[in-house]
Amino acid sequence: MTGGAGAESRRGVGGAGRPIALVTGAGRSAGIASSVVLDLARAGWDVAFTYWSPYDARMQWGRESGAPEELRSKVASLGAKTHAVEADLSDPAVPAQLFDGVEGALGNVTALVLCHCESVDSGLLDTTVEGFDLHFAVNARATWLLIREYGLRFRGPHGSGRIVSLTSDHTAGNLPYGASKGAMDRITTAAAHELAHLGVTCNAVDPGPTDTGWMTEGQKADLIRSTPLGRLGVPQDCANLVTFLCSSEGGWINGQLLRSDGGLS
Repeated sequence: MTGGAGAESRRGVGGAGRPIALVTGAGRSAGIASSVVLDLARAGWDVAFTYWSPYDARMQWGRESGAPEELRSKVASLGAKTHAVEADLSDPAVPAQLFDGVEGALGNVTALVLCHCESVDSGLLDTTVEGFDLHFAVNARATWLLIREYGLRFRGPHGSGRIVSLTSDHTAGNLPYGASKGAMDRITTAAAHELAHLGVTCNAVDPGPTDTGWMTEGQKADLIRSTPLGRLGVPQDCANLVTFLCSSEGGWINGQLLRSDGGLS
């Protein structure tokens, strides 16, 4: 589903020229968000994206130096305009500032794709109040504020707007992440009704466990055995669905939680 004549049919319906997407959380080349950015660019979109290096630096994979610059270069090579912003989405002032910058650089946003997250494993007994609050600030509150900002600023034709959030059903042993992602689901599906007057579709996608570099060899083997299709999910699997949902052909899918995990669930 990438490139070629088929890409033209998957464009958004935002009017003349290339529509504009804003994708959050694209700090790693192996991540889902980076694949989403590139797939949208191939499909005819100009794409702004955010990243947050301090988050990557404290995770097991570490900060990937130069990744945002490399992603910008790849997007440009596909003929798309791009705009990259390092953004701390735990700060409630950032969403409005982010939209100001994207609108100034590229124009009005047609599609908002929420791939950012805070994800640190902890359970019922060992989660700290600070950790719980940070997960909800990033995964739930920032989602609300970004969607609110999008709704206040959307200027596209009725039926052209798109919101897609990436969620997860993993909660046991990962309580604040799973609970805050559950809140994200509800915010997204509520937006399908509250932004109906704008003709904006709003959907949440659960891609299931995706091979972005965090799995052990044992985890990979277990998932392959457990998945009916007999392989691991990869970032492009999710990107394919997100680009479809952002296209005119995906415009009748609205208010849904879509599981795209090879049948694992």
